[in-house]
Amino acid sequence: MINWARVQELEDDIGTDILNEVVELFLDEVEVVIDYLRLGDVGRNLEEDMHLLKGSALNLGFDALGGLCSSGEKIAAEGRNRDVPVTQILKAYDASKAEFLGRLASN
Repeated sequence: MINWARVQELEDDIGTDILNEVVELFLDEVEVVIDYLRLGDVGRNLEEDMHLLKGSALNLGFDALGGLCSSGEKIAAEGRNRDVPVTQILKAYDASKAEFLGRLASN
């Protein structure tokens, strides 16, 4: 679910303190979109939302979420918003966030 090698690479590159800031910014930015999805507000620009989530997720090592959002982006680009796996994306986000924050807290 989480690409821990990517997280370690990021931490090595920017340091622990900056990584913590990046995580905080990531969560703030991503949760705005996640909240829209939870409310069922997929009529906005779903393709753009999927693109933002995909990029943010992959940058931080949330590979499972990034993969789902990549698929969702393609589906939305075809105009099939109803076929975007929003429920799966929300579950992957919640599970990834819990795993990620749990591991960070234990370090």
